Amino acid sequence: MHAYLSATLSETAARLYPGAAIPTPQIDKPRLPEHGDAATNLALVLSKSVGKNPRQVAQELVDAFPKDDARVAALEIAGPGFINFRFAAGWLQHQVRAILDQPDFGKTAAWAGKKVLVEFVSANPTGPLTVGHGRNAVLGDTLARLFEWIGAEVTREYYFNNAGRQMRVLGESVAARYHELSVDLGGGVGDGVEIRFSHPFHFPEGGYEGDYIRDIAREYVSRHGVRTDVSQDDPSFKAIAEELIFADIQRTLDRMQIRMDSFFNEDDLYRDGSLERVLDGLRAKDLVYDQDGAVWYRTTAFGKEKDTVLVKSTGEPTYRLPDIAYHVNKLERKYDRCVDIFGADHIATYPDVLSALKALGYDEQKVDVLVYQFVTIVQDGKPFKMSTRKANFVTLDELMDEVGADVTRFFFLMRSPGTHLEFDIAQAKEAGEKNPVFYLQYAHARIRSILRKVEEAGVSAEADLGLLAHESELGLIKQLIAFPDAISSAAESKEPHRLINHLNETAVAFHKFYHDCRILGEAPALAAARTGLLHATARVLRNGLGILGISAPESM
Repeated sequence: MHAYLSATLSETAARLYPGAAIPTPQIDKPRLPEHGDAATNLALVLSKSVGKNPRQVAQELVDAFPKDDARVAALEIAGPGFINFRFAAGWLQHQVRAILDQPDFGKTAAWAGKKVLVEFVSANPTGPLTVGHGRNAVLGDTLARLFEWIGAEVTREYYFNNAGRQMRVLGESVAARYHELSVDLGGGVGDGVEIRFSHPFHFPEGGYEGDYIRDIAREYVSRHGVRTDVSQDDPSFKAIAEELIFADIQRTLDRMQIRMDSFFNEDDLYRDGSLERVLDGLRAKDLVYDQDGAVWYRTTAFGKEKDTVLVKSTGEPTYRLPDIAYHVNKLERKYDRCVDIFGADHIATYPDVLSALKALGYDEQKVDVLVYQFVTIVQDGKPFKMSTRKANFVTLDELMDEVGADVTRFFFLMRSPGTHLEFDIAQAKEAGEKNPVFYLQYAHARIRSILRKVEEAGVSAEADLGLLAHESELGLIKQLIAFPDAISSAAESKEPHRLINHLNETAVAFHKFYHDCRILGEAPALAAARTGLLHATARVLRNGLGILGISAPESM
C-alpha cells in the first residue's frame, strides 16, 4: 500500500504542478491510530517550490487524488498540511488471503539484481570469539538476511586477519607455554630430567595469557612431542594456533546459525603485490611520502590534523594499508554495495580507507560502514570487563551456555547498533514476559496451540475473510501488512531492531485480538475467518523470527 500511495501521489503532484521538482513522497505510519493508517508530508515539502501554503497544496492533492474506494476509504488533511489515509476494510480483508498464499510473505524485489558483500566478524584468530565479537557477528548475519529478503544477491565474507604483529605474538605465546609444558613433562622421560633447549624462550611482551594458549601448547606436544631444537619464532607455533583457534571460531559461528560464503586471507594481499600497488597508486597522487624510515599517508590533505603511517620504520605495514588493499579488491569484484560491520574503535580509521579509495579512482560510496557501540556484560549489577590478551573475557560460547543461542542473538539485536548495549544476564535468563525474546516466541507458540485446538474442534479451513470487521481484527491485519515495509526499513537503515519493534507490535496486536475475539464457540464461518487470521499472524511472526535467526517454537 505504501508503494501505491507514494507512486499515486507522485503522479498527482506532477499533473498539478508541471515543471516542479517532485520529491519521492514519504509515507509513514501515524503515531496515533485516530490519525489514520498512513500519512504524508508531501504538501509541506512542495509548498515553497509551488508558491502556495501547505494546507492549500494538501487540499489540491486530496481533490486530485484518483478515487479508489476499494483501497482507500478516506483522505483527510490534518495540522499544517499533513495528508492522512484510511485503508478500505475490504482491501485489508483481501490482504489476509495474500499473506496465506505466500509462504515467504515479506519478501520484496527492492534490491533485485544488486550484488552485496557483507563483511563481518573478521576477528583475528588470536583467541575465541568474545561477547564483543558477538554483536558484530549477529548484526552482520541479520543484515545479510534482511538484504536477501529485499531481493539482493548476498555474499557473507570473513576477512581472515592472519598476518602482522598480533599473529607473531600469538605464535610466540604458544611457544612460551610449550616450553613451560615441555620442562614440566621432563622431555617425556620423567620427573627430574633437565631439558636443554637449543634456543632461549620467554613470554613475549603483550602476549596472550588465556588458558586456551596452554591448550594449544598441549596439542602441539601431542603432535610433535618435545623438540629441544625448535626456536620461539618457528612458524609451526603460529600455524597450529591459527588452525585450532579458527576451528573454534567456526564452531561458535555454527552454533549461532551463522554461515560464511567466503574467507579472504590477509596474507594474500602481501603475496600478490596488492600492498605495493596501493602504495604506488597513492604515491603517484603525491599522497604518500617517506619520513624517518616510515611511509606516510598524507591524510592532512583530507582534513585530518596529522598524517598517518602506512608502513612502519621496521618495514611492517600498519592495519590501514592492507585494509585499503582489501577494499580495492572488494570493489574490483564488482559488488554494488560493500557493507562493513565495525566496532566503535574503528570510527577514526575507516575514513582513511574511504579517502584512499576515492584517490585511487574507486567509487567509495559503494562502501557502506555500520559502526556499532560495544557491549557490557552486567553480572551481579556490575560491568564485567573483557580482554582477549589478559584472558579475563567472557566467550560467546560461555554466554550461549548461560542463556542460549536464541536469547543471545536477540539481545544483540534489540537496541540500535549506535547505542551502547548492556547485556543483563538476569534478564536474559528470565523465562517469563520480562524476557523480550520469550514474549515474541510465546506469541507464536500460543497461536500454534490455539490452531491445534481449532483443528481438533473441526473448524473449517475454508474462510470468508470478508467477515473480519472487528476493530481488533482490522488492527491486527494492518500490523501484518506492514511487515514487508518493516523489513525494507530495517535493511535500508541497517537497523535490525526496527524489525524487532514491528514484531513486538504484532504480538501486542495479536494478544488484543485474541482477548476481544473468540474463535471456538462462535458461528462456524466467523470462527473459520478468525482462524485464517491466526494462520497469517503465525506466518509473519515465524518469518520475522527467521530473519533474526531465532527459532519460532510450536509450544512453550
